[in-house]
Amino acid sequence: MGACFGGWSLDALDVQIFSFVVPTLLGLWGISKAEAGILGTVTLLLSAFGGWIAGMLSDRYGRVRVLQVTIVWYALFTFLCGLTQDFTQLFICRALQGLGFGGEWAAGAVLMGEVIRDQYRGRAVGLVQTGWAVGWGAAALLYTALFAMFPAALAWRILFALGLLPALLVIWIRRYVEDSEVFNNRVPHQTQGIMHLLTPLQPPHLATTWRVALMVTGAQGGAYALGVWMPTYLSTVRGLSAVSTGSYLLLHILGAFIGFVLASFLSDAIGRKRTFIISAVGSMILVLVYVLAPISNAAMLWLGFPLGIVLYMMWPPMGPFMTELFPTEVRGTAQGFCYNAGRGIGALFPAFVGFLATELSLAGAIALFSFVAYCVMIAALMMLPETRGRTLTNIEVREAQTAELS
Repeated sequence: MGACFGGWSLDALDVQIFSFVVPTLLGLWGISKAEAGILGTVTLLLSAFGGWIAGMLSDRYGRVRVLQVTIVWYALFTFLCGLTQDFTQLFICRALQGLGFGGEWAAGAVLMGEVIRDQYRGRAVGLVQTGWAVGWGAAALLYTALFAMFPAALAWRILFALGLLPALLVIWIRRYVEDSEVFNNRVPHQTQGIMHLLTPLQPPHLATTWRVALMVTGAQGGAYALGVWMPTYLSTVRGLSAVSTGSYLLLHILGAFIGFVLASFLSDAIGRKRTFIISAVGSMILVLVYVLAPISNAAMLWLGFPLGIVLYMMWPPMGPFMTELFPTEVRGTAQGFCYNAGRGIGALFPAFVGFLATELSLAGAIALFSFVAYCVMIAALMMLPETRGRTLTNIEVREAQTAELS
């Protein structure tokens, strides 16, 4: 839990840094909102491939080994982002950062899902997911402090440079963390090579795979449509300073932390699907109110707190839900593909928002794509089963019986 929590927290720190520096780059480099959207999208898009490949490698070489590699990878390229001199260089570094960003979740979520007992899987994996709020909050604090202490032209580079810190976590992981017993006792799949990447896209897994990927697409698209553009919306549309923007975001992030913790226990108490539905419907309503309702900045400050709660309640059940849908031999690859295919398609939403904002308002673009995203998520959930209470042993038995019948 410590290793996965730390990896996910620092993953969030490195990735969320970009959303804070967008307003600065708009001014310093003179890039357009559409170009800023592309920079936000390319990391998420490449993370889809990173997660898929890392999932396959974790099925072959182990969850822990791949977890270490991905952490070092995203830390290195976050650091290099701070040394870039133009749009093209930053585009390349952001793209390469995405490979490690996607891979870390694929390895860490599977590892956690396999080492925790069935009745506690939802809350354990969910509590690890709270690391996202911790890392995001750390990014907001660093942003607020650095931009208060240094000129913007220097502060954004220091912020990216600090993204190298996650690499230090690998030293601890190498010493103390081992793969799960269920992984070490597995029977390797006959297509454990490169063709193992395609296993989730073949029967009997395909029907589950595309439904889960569609559900994650909606969740990711809605989160990124707002998350990537929120600092820019607060600074350019609402007229807040860098320090004020950081304060607004910290209250929103506190709500996110509570949402993570609340959903961690709810997913075990009322089920994965019900937790997803509550979060999706609540997010749809509050996002529309947040960006479209004629409310004051003071009201928006406090509304950000419940918005953070409902918006991020959907993430804790993701890991256990997918762990309980796929057998061990394909679990890493399947989770890596589903989560990151959804992330890759959802990654297009920040770019869509950026392009549409040139014709419509930024608030209108965020509202439209958030609404569409959560409708997609709810539709996909209607086609998926509830998995609370499933044991990993039963999944293996059911898979063997299916193979015998076929």
